[in-house]
Amino acid sequence: MEQVIHPADEAEKLWLRWQELAAEQGVDAPFDAEFIASLKVVFEGSDYVAQCCLRDLELLPHLYHQGDLVRAYGEGEIAGLLGERLLEVRDEAGLHRTLRRFRRDHMVRIIWRDLTRSAPLAEVLEDLSALADACIDQTLNILYGWAVAKQGVPRSCEGEQQYLVVLGMGKLGARELNLSSDIDLIFTFPEQGEVDGPRAIANEQFFMRLCQQLVRALNSQTADGFVFRVDTRLRPFGEAGPLASVLMRWRPITPPMPVSGSATLWSKRGWWLEMSLPVKS
Repeated sequence: MEQVIHPADEAEKLWLRWQELAAEQGVDAPFDAEFIASLKVVFEGSDYVAQCCLRDLELLPHLYHQGDLVRAYGEGEIAGLLGERLLEVRDEAGLHRTLRRFRRDHMVRIIWRDLTRSAPLAEVLEDLSALADACIDQTLNILYGWAVAKQGVPRSCEGEQQYLVVLGMGKLGARELNLSSDIDLIFTFPEQGEVDGPRAIANEQFFMRLCQQLVRALNSQTADGFVFRVDTRLRPFGEAGPLASVLMRWRPITPPMPVSGSATLWSKRGWWLEMSLPVKS
């Protein structure tokens, strides 16, 4: 008969394994008894956290010394921290790697605070939503800047610079993202026109490529994992429709009404767009 290992015993084994690896690699671990007790609770409840800590032995000491596991983050703090991490990014490979490692660090922090009951449910949902917002917003800003530098500025027929707008639906739009949620996104831009670069490129083509890069940056599986699973099928006409469509094709159900911040509620053919994130370089 196969022996069943109790989760608490498995957590103890994982902790002992972490200590062995840390000793072999010279990683200092001056944790207090309260922290170790919390660690075992978290390892018992989340194999994801345990495996993250075993793969990167510096992660636990970093979170411990920073005090990030015992405090709530303020508004905009996650975005600010991501911005600092992305300052040195110069190419897509570096962008993908940095995003995934940042996401890992903060998923560990969020899960830790959840399992140790240090954070109420509202904080967990808000932190996950803020993490997704920051990753979408800053990734798109970087990709937009690179695309403009290479191809030129997308402009309307009147010469006004055009930006992509990301519409977050479902749980992201409602600020209720949970640990297993996909992010449902729709992409739009204000007006048709052309890029004022060396080659004539329609705005729709420019933004389609940009959307594909964004989805790949967030969704693709690499050696460092993924950032968020992205679902774009909720756009008008689903998979048969263009990945990015011009905003003029959309009709507000009422005069634009605020949802949160600069968000606007829109409807077209029954689709509800609960949050918009205008992205500018």
